[in-house]
Amino acid sequence: MTDALDLEPGPAAVGTLVGLAGLTFLLEPVVGPVPVGGLRVRPVALSAAVLAAALVLGAVVFYRRGRRLFALAHGVFGLAWTGIVLGTATGSGSLLLGGVLVLIAGCGFLASRARER
Repeated sequence: MTDALDLEPGPAAVGTLVGLAGLTFLLEPVVGPVPVGGLRVRPVALSAAVLAAALVLGAVVFYRRGRRLFALAHGVFGLAWTGIVLGTATGSGSLLLGGVLVLIAGCGFLASRARER
């Protein structure tokens, strides 16, 4: 076969992060907390953080491709998920609530944008 695998770096990086998030999520029942810096972190928490990074990176990739609505959706949900993850990790109710509010407002905004199309 002469066809080479043609991978673009941006989408490949996003896909790799999503796959890594899924893998760390599935490892939760099998693996105990893992050392990250000076902390011991459960794999499910790492999974949530990696997924947040994938969403934010997805926003950049879609924006650079000219897909503004998809970029906006990834950006909104990446920001909301990051707030939820950080709020949970730090025990900050304000940050957690902020992430949830961004998620709700973002859903409403994106639904209205999609309806306009």
